[in-house]
Amino acid sequence: MGAAGRGRREAAAPRPDGDLVDLRFRTLLPEADWNALPAAVRSRFSKRLAHGATVVYRGDVVTVEAHPLGRLFAHAARLIGGPLPLVFEPGASVVTVTEDAVGQGQVWSRMYVRPGGFPQVIHSAKRFAGRTGLEEHIGAGIGIALKVAVEDHALVFRSAFYFANLFGLRLHLPGWMAPGALTIAHRDLGEGRFAFTLALDHPLFGRLLAQDAIFHDA
Repeated sequence: MGAAGRGRREAAAPRPDGDLVDLRFRTLLPEADWNALPAAVRSRFSKRLAHGATVVYRGDVVTVEAHPLGRLFAHAARLIGGPLPLVFEPGASVVTVTEDAVGQGQVWSRMYVRPGGFPQVIHSAKRFAGRTGLEEHIGAGIGIALKVAVEDHALVFRSAFYFANLFGLRLHLPGWMAPGALTIAHRDLGEGRFAFTLALDHPLFGRLLAQDAIFHDA
């Protein structure tokens, strides 16, 4: 049996906790880089959930940075489903991850608690496809091709380009239409905790949005 067949068998092998081993993130990185990640990070990104199971991470947003243009852009993005946080102050947050059987990827849902009123919930789908091997679909046919890297023992996702799916065609959005460079990092803090950071940087206006959060393993 070839390497691809062995990979499929490994991906389907059940683990003691009932999850399935997921090699999809691992294959996006050189072996040395993957092995340089803390074991807890490798474990979080090696879970493939079955039968509608969900992983839940609870935590708090500890710092928020929002340029006036960033706030305006976040509100304007509600036209395509509201993919950016609209809560511009620290507070409780919950992240859930489920398997996306339709897109052969994962659905990530992020809930931000508001001081008053209903929480904001953001949904996006990670799909293992495209030029970079990983895409984030954020709504209304808009998506982001992501490059994955390991930097200082953290797993980092950086936007390569933005695209739109319209009438069966995929359009690569030019730079002037893009909101800026998106960077997301996952850094292990030990004792079942990890930091999640998000930053959106525009080439002309600088940092539009930034967020630092600390979550706990389920």
